Amino acid sequence: MNINNDVPNNNVLVTSDDWWLAPVQTLDNEAFLQARERQRRLTKPPGSLGRLEALAMRLAAMQGDRRPSLERVRVVVFVGDHGVAQEGVSAFPQSVTVEMMRNFSRGGAAISVLARELGAALEVVDVGAAGDPGPLPGVISRRIAAGTANLRREPAMDEAELLAAMDAGREAVERAIAGDAQLFIGGEMGIANTTPATALACALLDQPARALVGPGTGLDAEGVARKARVIDEALRLHALTTDGPLRALRCVGGFEIAALAGAFVRCAQRGMPVLVDGFIAIAAALAAVRLQPRVSDWLLYAHRSAEPGMGAMLQALRAEPLLDLGLRLGEGSGAALALPLLRLAVVLHAGMATFAEAGVSGKEE
Repeated sequence: MNINNDVPNNNVLVTSDDWWLAPVQTLDNEAFLQARERQRRLTKPPGSLGRLEALAMRLAAMQGDRRPSLERVRVVVFVGDHGVAQEGVSAFPQSVTVEMMRNFSRGGAAISVLARELGAALEVVDVGAAGDPGPLPGVISRRIAAGTANLRREPAMDEAELLAAMDAGREAVERAIAGDAQLFIGGEMGIANTTPATALACALLDQPARALVGPGTGLDAEGVARKARVIDEALRLHALTTDGPLRALRCVGGFEIAALAGAFVRCAQRGMPVLVDGFIAIAAALAAVRLQPRVSDWLLYAHRSAEPGMGAMLQALRAEPLLDLGLRLGEGSGAALALPLLRLAVVLHAGMATFAEAGVSGKEE
């Protein structure tokens, strides 16, 4: 097991215990070139559909098809609780996490509504809520523990727990592939999870808490200051470095964040496009890209969260999100809202007539 070897090494024999070191797939350049040529021939001035053209070509390279499709989408919401909640870093009680799992199961959450409207498959994976809700329709139990440890005082997870959380993400991707999904959206839910996400971002970007911390579910100024102190104390305690993503995930992450990171790595290994959601998801994406830099080839970014640290992570990932609506809900909701843009990009690409087909004169040379 190579959990302490954070940097991928092609000379290392990859075993089932360190699956995350296996190479990721390469984008299909021929499909990209074919899609670009098709864009050139469509009945419009070149570039007139802006980023929609680039998205269609990028998805063509991801799917290996000059006419990509996004009819089958899988949304997976990972749920976990956090020991750091006892430090008063959330405006909501931890009991909300289990209550929200029941809400997901009943179809009453925002992502439930969006997934139904979009015709997307939705599953919820309990990787470690503080309370066990018991069997719930649409909820898969992969419980690791009743929440993580308090990252302010000790590592949030031990090595076995970290690997179990990442494995839960890998398993979710395999289920999505078995269901013939064409796009993966990873969501999350867990009271206080903006604290570990911010701590993880601070560690990987070498930033103090004050540079990235935000109100999360609605903290006032005093609450935000308390949250920043908790994060700074955790960063000092664990002495994390920018080149140690696994250790950072283990010490200051969360079960659902590690599951998302594992899912993103597995998507890249299996050639599955990903639409990354908001603040928590992009922290997981940052960790995944630090583990395997070429994971970034498989990530599209849905929206710019209202959390202050979002901009720094987007910049580090050289990412340009599709939407900026002041969202900060999580659950994969921002990615679901951006999905229609991706779908419209690919149907325009596939459905528009070429100049020759339409009998329309093209641009004069």
